[in-house]
Amino acid sequence: MGEYTQYEGALDATGMRIAVVAGRFNDHITTPLLDGALATLAKAGLDDVPVHWVPGAFEIPLVAQRLAASGGCDAVVCLGAVIRGDTPHFDYVAGECAAGIMRVSLDTGVPVVFGVLTVDDLDQALARCGGEVGNKGCESAATAVEMVSLLRQISQPPPSPKGQ
Repeated sequence: MGEYTQYEGALDATGMRIAVVAGRFNDHITTPLLDGALATLAKAGLDDVPVHWVPGAFEIPLVAQRLAASGGCDAVVCLGAVIRGDTPHFDYVAGECAAGIMRVSLDTGVPVVFGVLTVDDLDQALARCGGEVGNKGCESAATAVEMVSLLRQISQPPPSPKGQ
């Protein structure tokens, strides 16, 4: 195996500007996700984290877009919970939320982390917001820090000449 240069993000948030967007719907799940995310960011060296509450998961991408495009955030952590019910509503909300978050990240070049639980039932949600599966809010915050750190190591391509 040949030698190669390896890049990896560090979990040091010192000097980073990270915001959180949290869906209020299912806040008995979202609040522990938020608590985990904020604790992880504080442990990584970031205490002043603005939190933006939206009505639900469907509204998360719009606020994430505004934050990412503002130039005031190095990353946005998106937290929410969509629990499957008896109607196809779950499929629309979960799918559009995921697609919107990905689009914001690709359109802005800012890491926008998908920390939205998409689960079949309440037990699965509880297991992922501090239960036996861990806290996906913690994981999402760590992902944001690591991605900012990694992207800072990757040089920007030179601007293309006008007209090309």
